Amino acid sequence: MEWTVIGGGPAGIAAVGKLIDAGVDPAKIGWIDPHFQVGDLGKKWSQVPGNTKVELFNRYFEHCQAFAFKSRPKKFKMEEIDPNETCLLQYVVEPLQWVTDHLRKKVHAKEEMALELFLEKGGWEIKLQKGSIFSKNVILAIGSDPKALFHPGPETIGLEVALDPNKLQKAIQSNDTVAVFGSSHSAVLVLAKLLETPVKKVINFYRSPIRYAVHLKDWILYDDTGLKGFTAQWSKKYLDGELPPRLERMLANDPAFEESLSTCTKAIYAVGFERRKLPILKQYEHLHYDDKTGIIAPGLFGIGIAFPRGKFSPLGHLEYSVGLWKFMDQLNLMLPFWQKYANA
Repeated sequence: MEWTVIGGGPAGIAAVGKLIDAGVDPAKIGWIDPHFQVGDLGKKWSQVPGNTKVELFNRYFEHCQAFAFKSRPKKFKMEEIDPNETCLLQYVVEPLQWVTDHLRKKVHAKEEMALELFLEKGGWEIKLQKGSIFSKNVILAIGSDPKALFHPGPETIGLEVALDPNKLQKAIQSNDTVAVFGSSHSAVLVLAKLLETPVKKVINFYRSPIRYAVHLKDWILYDDTGLKGFTAQWSKKYLDGELPPRLERMLANDPAFEESLSTCTKAIYAVGFERRKLPILKQYEHLHYDDKTGIIAPGLFGIGIAFPRGKFSPLGHLEYSVGLWKFMDQLNLMLPFWQKYANA
């Protein structure tokens, strides 16, 4: 293979499409994923309300010619939603799955787990569950997992359970006091969903104040760290306004932290994400990627939530860009460099 993409989530989908747009022969593109079901977005987060306007999702699909989105057999539910509104991520998963199925017919797609990666004879050997393939260049779009804290006492509820209303209902009882750690988009969503259940009490432990995204003329202040859409509205009403009766908030360095945590029976950690630790990165997990170019090593590049682009706002804030359109925009910028770097 000339290029191989590892990962079938939104960033991996975009990488395959943009390689074809850049003139790479699809017959020389490999694509590896164990499921090809839109990655974690499809398997874990489809019930989560997005904080991105539908217009940016539309831009992602329409921007890549290889997606052939105009040839879709039907309009998707997402396209019926006001472009200036946000939506449940399940409405984005459906068109992403259609694009996945379309691209798989063009390239060499292997429905397997990539196990190990070795630099070999000027390229990369990718060991799979069944055999291996050799690729001159590799793009890692491997995704990230929620960060976890480990406080003794309360039982941990995984973030993917906490953000799915049906799974959350089964994971708690009415006599539970639930600790929620964090003050980000995910944490506020968890608070809102918990308070729709008969749970006894919720205590939100946080380290920093709520931050809101502010839409300015041609950029967004706190674009990647501030609350938007539903979470911003809910937070302004209930966290900045009057706390609901069953909700308590406490700084994590409060002297009463340990005592309050000891009253909790369950805990949910919504404190961010960290790059997935797969066997494939065993030899390279300590390498630092260039967050301005996505370059990891010769012929090895990163994209997506595991390797986000670091970008300074006009006011000098460094944020890391995560989102479907941001991944596409990142590829628009970086792929020409990757192709030149690979041939340097």
